[in-house]
Amino acid sequence: MKQLIPKRIKIIVVMLMLECFFGSAWAKEKMPQSTDFIELAAAMLRDGHNDRALLALESVNLADKKTDLARFYTLQGLAYMNLNAFDAAKDSLQSAIKNGQQDQVIFVYLAQAYYALKDYQKTIRAIENATEHARNNPSLVAMKAQSYWHLEETTQSIDTLNEGQKLFPVDFRFLRLKVFYFVQLGLNQQAAELGREYLKLSRAAAEDYVAIGNALRLSKEYQEALSILEIARLQFPNNDVVAKLLAHTYLDQGMLNAAAFILEQAAILNPELLSEAAEVYRRAGRFHKALTLNESIRDQKVKFKQRLSILLALKQFDRAANMESSLYRMGLLDDESVRYALAYALFWSGRFPEANKHLDHLKDAELFRRGTELRRLMEVCKTEPWQCT
Repeated sequence: MKQLIPKRIKIIVVMLMLECFFGSAWAKEKMPQSTDFIELAAAMLRDGHNDRALLALESVNLADKKTDLARFYTLQGLAYMNLNAFDAAKDSLQSAIKNGQQDQVIFVYLAQAYYALKDYQKTIRAIENATEHARNNPSLVAMKAQSYWHLEETTQSIDTLNEGQKLFPVDFRFLRLKVFYFVQLGLNQQAAELGREYLKLSRAAAEDYVAIGNALRLSKEYQEALSILEIARLQFPNNDVVAKLLAHTYLDQGMLNAAAFILEQAAILNPELLSEAAEVYRRAGRFHKALTLNESIRDQKVKFKQRLSILLALKQFDRAANMESSLYRMGLLDDESVRYALAYALFWSGRFPEANKHLDHLKDAELFRRGTELRRLMEVCKTEPWQCT
């Protein structure tokens, strides 16, 4: 008896849906047929109610010879597709074809399901079966090219992209894909040329410049990456991602001052970049510049931790040692690297007992080793003070 309750609930729900859809008088006059449930499911799909569509389809009598099985399985497959249940969608769409679905658009849906399931060989086959739908749909041509790429059939992939460019000359997705594929194939010069062409023709967004520039950067084609990212910086001066990627491309080449300057300029609009700019200036040896930027950092933990490292680099050990209460208040002494840096500052300030107190807390193997060496130096300083001046 308990097993019948869910079924009854489903029937009641579907009947209520039918009543709303067809009208209460109709619902009272006759029992709904399979066709009615299929029509209801179609209406639910059009309104975006995929769960309700599947619920309506559960009430279809599949044994009834009058039931349009091709339409039933097509609707079921589309509902599953919309719910990202691609495996179930694939099975339903295949059943639709087996039961006589003649509309070749079914292969478009099937290709999408296969692609989502990463079954790229069947994706290609489904796209080819879609014939005219495929030739008139740039997304399907691109999907076919990407499927070949995933199958490591690079020649077929590039050929398909070339075909897509001929069929859809104003759709620049094919040119964009070729740029990334050429980068992955190590054809960096060709990729750079195509990248510039794509950016010139397509009215590209900042994200396109970033994607192409970063692809070239990762391939160590730094000059090509810089030429694209510098243009992006001019076109999108307020874009943080462009600024950061350009700065990191300079960093990759050891050009610290150029990277720091770009980050400093970007920090005018986005103060969160101040700490990164200050850090790069510190690495470049421009400690006073780094300290100036550090003053404006909003995140107090980041600010004090960075200031400690800058003061140590400036050999201003007394100022660094006097940060102890601030570091404690901010909870930064839980970081053993900060605690060791403070102990180091206290050592050079001649405050050995306080330095030892902090060294006692070190557990990290490398920091413990360095702390042991610092203790040894303290003993040397006690016995031979002239060596520590």
